Amino acid sequence: MKIVSLFTKAPGYKRFAYKPRFWDQKAEERQEREERIRQEIALEQGQQNPAANDYRSRMQGAFHSARRRTQTSSGNANATLLRLGVFLFLTIFLFAYMTWGKWALYSLFLFLPVYIYYKFRNKK
Repeated sequence: MKIVSLFTKAPGYKRFAYKPRFWDQKAEERQEREERIRQEIALEQGQQNPAANDYRSRMQGAFHSARRRTQTSSGNANATLLRLGVFLFLTIFLFAYMTWGKWALYSLFLFLPVYIYYKFRNKK
Protein backbone atom coordinates (compact mmCIF):
# COMPACT_ATOMS: atom_id res chain seq x y z
CA MET A 1 0.00 0.00 0.00
CA LYS A 2 1.30 3.42 -0.90
CA ILE A 3 1.72 6.07 1.77
CA VAL A 4 0.30 8.73 -0.55
CA SER A 5 -2.99 6.91 -0.87
CA LEU A 6 -3.45 7.01 2.90
CA PHE A 7 -3.66 10.79 2.92
CA THR A 8 -5.34 11.52 -0.37
CA LYS A 9 -8.53 10.40 -1.96
CA ALA A 10 -8.04 7.89 -4.74
CA PRO A 11 -9.47 9.12 -8.02
CA GLY A 12 -12.50 7.27 -9.21
CA TYR A 13 -12.77 5.85 -12.66
CA LYS A 14 -14.43 7.93 -15.35
CA ARG A 15 -17.60 6.57 -16.77
CA PHE A 16 -18.10 6.59 -20.47
CA ALA A 17 -21.65 7.52 -21.34
CA TYR A 18 -22.17 6.57 -24.97
CA LYS A 19 -25.62 6.84 -26.38
CA PRO A 20 -25.66 5.37 -29.89
CA ARG A 21 -27.71 7.10 -32.53
CA PHE A 22 -29.86 4.93 -34.72
CA TRP A 23 -31.55 6.06 -37.88
CA ASP A 24 -34.16 3.83 -39.37
CA GLN A 25 -34.78 4.97 -42.91
CA LYS A 26 -37.73 2.63 -43.41
CA ALA A 27 -39.44 3.89 -40.27
CA GLU A 28 -38.94 7.50 -41.37
CA GLU A 29 -40.37 6.76 -44.82
CA ARG A 30 -43.30 4.95 -43.19
CA GLN A 31 -44.00 7.98 -40.98
CA GLU A 32 -43.89 10.31 -43.99
CA ARG A 33 -46.32 8.05 -45.87
CA GLU A 34 -48.65 7.93 -42.88
CA GLU A 35 -48.54 11.72 -42.56
CA ARG A 36 -49.25 12.13 -46.27
CA ILE A 37 -52.20 9.73 -46.03
CA ARG A 38 -53.55 11.61 -42.98
CA GLN A 39 -53.32 14.86 -44.95
CA GLU A 40 -55.13 13.31 -47.90
CA ILE A 41 -57.90 12.08 -45.61
CA ALA A 42 -58.16 15.51 -44.00
CA LEU A 43 -58.23 17.07 -47.47
CA GLU A 44 -61.07 14.80 -48.56
CA GLN A 45 -62.99 15.85 -45.48
CA GLY A 46 -62.32 19.50 -46.35
CA GLN A 47 -60.24 20.38 -43.31
CA GLN A 48 -57.01 21.59 -44.94
CA ASN A 49 -55.70 23.73 -47.76
CA PRO A 50 -54.38 21.32 -50.43
CA ALA A 51 -51.71 23.56 -51.94
CA ALA A 52 -49.80 24.41 -48.74
CA ASN A 53 -48.33 21.01 -47.85
CA ASP A 54 -47.97 19.67 -51.37
CA TYR A 55 -45.91 22.71 -52.44
CA ARG A 56 -43.56 22.41 -49.47
CA SER A 57 -42.85 18.69 -50.00
CA ARG A 58 -42.12 19.21 -53.71
CA MET A 59 -39.72 22.06 -52.91
CA GLN A 60 -37.81 19.96 -50.37
CA GLY A 61 -37.48 17.10 -52.82
CA ALA A 62 -36.20 19.41 -55.54
CA PHE A 63 -33.53 20.91 -53.29
CA HIS A 64 -32.36 17.51 -52.07
CA SER A 65 -32.08 16.05 -55.56
CA ALA A 66 -30.26 19.14 -56.86
CA ARG A 67 -27.78 19.01 -53.96
CA ARG A 68 -27.00 15.33 -54.65
CA ARG A 69 -26.51 16.03 -58.35
CA THR A 70 -24.09 18.94 -57.88
CA GLN A 71 -22.00 17.25 -55.20
CA THR A 72 -21.34 14.09 -57.17
CA SER A 73 -20.70 15.62 -60.58
CA SER A 74 -18.40 18.49 -59.56
CA GLY A 75 -16.37 16.45 -57.08
CA ASN A 76 -15.74 13.64 -59.55
CA ALA A 77 -14.77 16.03 -62.35
CA ASN A 78 -12.18 17.88 -60.25
CA ALA A 79 -10.63 14.65 -58.99
CA THR A 80 -10.49 13.24 -62.52
CA LEU A 81 -8.78 16.34 -63.89
CA LEU A 82 -6.23 16.30 -61.08
CA ARG A 83 -5.44 12.63 -61.67
CA LEU A 84 -5.14 13.23 -65.40
CA GLY A 85 -2.74 16.13 -64.84
CA VAL A 86 -0.51 14.10 -62.49
CA PHE A 87 -0.51 11.14 -64.87
CA LEU A 88 0.36 13.36 -67.84
CA PHE A 89 3.22 15.02 -65.93
CA LEU A 90 4.66 11.67 -64.83
CA THR A 91 4.42 10.28 -68.36
CA ILE A 92 6.20 13.28 -69.90
CA PHE A 93 8.87 13.20 -67.19
CA LEU A 94 9.43 9.46 -67.74
CA PHE A 95 9.92 9.96 -71.49
CA ALA A 96 12.26 12.88 -70.85
CA TYR A 97 14.27 10.82 -68.36
CA MET A 98 14.52 7.92 -70.81
CA THR A 99 15.61 10.26 -73.60
CA TRP A 100 18.03 12.63 -71.83
CA GLY A 101 18.86 10.71 -68.67
CA LYS A 102 19.92 12.58 -65.54
CA TRP A 103 19.71 15.95 -67.31
CA ALA A 104 15.91 15.70 -67.23
CA LEU A 105 16.07 15.16 -63.48
CA TYR A 106 18.46 18.09 -63.02
CA SER A 107 16.25 20.35 -65.11
CA LEU A 108 13.28 19.36 -62.97
CA PHE A 109 15.20 20.38 -59.84
CA LEU A 110 15.98 23.72 -61.50
CA PHE A 111 12.44 24.24 -62.70
CA LEU A 112 10.64 23.50 -59.39
CA PRO A 113 12.05 26.42 -57.35
CA VAL A 114 11.27 28.86 -60.18
CA TYR A 115 7.73 27.48 -60.47
CA ILE A 116 7.17 27.66 -56.70
CA TYR A 117 8.50 31.23 -56.62
CA TYR A 118 6.12 32.41 -59.33
CA LYS A 119 3.22 30.44 -57.86
CA PHE A 120 3.46 31.88 -54.33
CA ARG A 121 4.79 35.38 -54.88
CA ASN A 122 2.57 38.30 -53.97
CA LYS A 123 0.73 39.51 -57.03
CA LYS A 124 -0.05 43.20 -57.13
